[in-house]
Amino acid sequence: MYVNCKMDSEKSWFGAAMGGSTRPSWAFLLLLFTVIAVSFLQIRTKTVFPSWVVSGVVGESGISEEAPSCAGFFRAVPPRKVVMSIKDFGGVGDGVTSNTETFRRAIRYMQSFGNKGGAQLNVPRGRWVTGSFNLTSNFTLFLEEGAEILGSQDLKDWPIIEPLPSYGRGRERLGGRHISLIHGDALTNVVITGENGTIDGQGKMWWELWWNKTLEHTRGHLLELKNSHNILISNLTFMNSPFWTIHPVYCSNVVIKDLTILAPLNAPNTDGIDPDSSTSICIEDCYIESGDDLVAVKSGWDQYGIAMARPSSNIIVRRVSGTTPTCSGVGIGSEMSGGISNVTMEDLHIRDSAAGVRIKTDEGRGGYVVNITINNIRMERVKMPIRFSRGSNDHPDDGWNPKAIPKIKGIFISNVVSLNSTKAPHLEGIEGAPYEGICMKNVTLLGLAPTAKWQCEFVSGFTDAVFPVSCPQLQSNVSSSWCLDHLQNLQIDYS
Repeated sequence: MYVNCKMDSEKSWFGAAMGGSTRPSWAFLLLLFTVIAVSFLQIRTKTVFPSWVVSGVVGESGISEEAPSCAGFFRAVPPRKVVMSIKDFGGVGDGVTSNTETFRRAIRYMQSFGNKGGAQLNVPRGRWVTGSFNLTSNFTLFLEEGAEILGSQDLKDWPIIEPLPSYGRGRERLGGRHISLIHGDALTNVVITGENGTIDGQGKMWWELWWNKTLEHTRGHLLELKNSHNILISNLTFMNSPFWTIHPVYCSNVVIKDLTILAPLNAPNTDGIDPDSSTSICIEDCYIESGDDLVAVKSGWDQYGIAMARPSSNIIVRRVSGTTPTCSGVGIGSEMSGGISNVTMEDLHIRDSAAGVRIKTDEGRGGYVVNITINNIRMERVKMPIRFSRGSNDHPDDGWNPKAIPKIKGIFISNVVSLNSTKAPHLEGIEGAPYEGICMKNVTLLGLAPTAKWQCEFVSGFTDAVFPVSCPQLQSNVSSSWCLDHLQNLQIDYS
């Protein structure tokens, strides 16, 4: 079932609980009773329940009244001078005929218009089977209503390419990796959009290779763009990716918005959107269901990522909702060796997931994670709302350096409500490289057993208005002024 990506921006959670009318619904009454009960408990334990949770003040017209946008990261392009259909090149949309060479031929032809006003390739209603094809600069790929691009079931249509230099090898297997279904390298001014057309990787073939342990090379993504600038991806459905779904790597000024991304909840490693060693990335108004993280920010793997030193920075993730029963709603890492900084994740709705917010690191990663702001998150039936983890023992080869430890400082988490949680947060730093400057305010986790306690090791910071009470390591008065000043003066540069 396709889901409207804007579902969470159109109605506040408080309004939804009220059932859309002035008469309270049973769900709202149950929530109100829970809030009153917890408030009473907190008064007795001298803990302050955040007033914004009781009042439901998130914005009367939605999660954010002004609905801010980072879409300005993409510089608009004029209409393309040449517009053609895949049918003009002999394409057949019957769901059977291979159109691999047709797509490749069409884009080669359109490449000639790159300096003459650009070109647009329309894909009309139909089911268009194809193997991998490369995009070109000053180009628009437009899927009309009812159009479906289907990934070929022939492995030969997904050629092997060199591994990314910041990974040193394929992520899953040594050596090269399969190219993505839609691919691009060193591109500028590219638009991938439509009238909610679908790009379907038909990934079951690839998942079975993984499950059966017969995969020879790392699986391809559904869409990967490398070394590219000024990219817009919008108004489409991506589904059944073989591996990570959308992977901008070494890119800048990329806007990803108004998407639905779907994969079976047991499909392995089908991350939704993974910006990797990229800057000025905007992800907003998307709905994602996957077998892995909904959104994960990355920047290279161990010694290869350290050597390349290509960080991810200035990344905004906003108004994203979805579910992943095995992984996290939003994550940092674990591949973060090139460094990650200045990331804002806000106005998120995560449900029926293993974790809500997760930061993953390890010995050997090196790099840094600095200035991460996570604000205004609501979760439902998320087992562990907040988790910082270590020690996955996941390295590309024997060349990793155990002395390369990550530096983590400035993690700001505020205005979080989680209903029906089952596990208290686990925050695990690395000995000799503690997580410093963890700041939390207005965090309420409901549903935990009375015996559930935060588990913290090698972390330090400050919390205010957090329930249940956090661990002693996060109750330092030394950090309080710095933390509260930041959380009270959140400013994001949208330019």
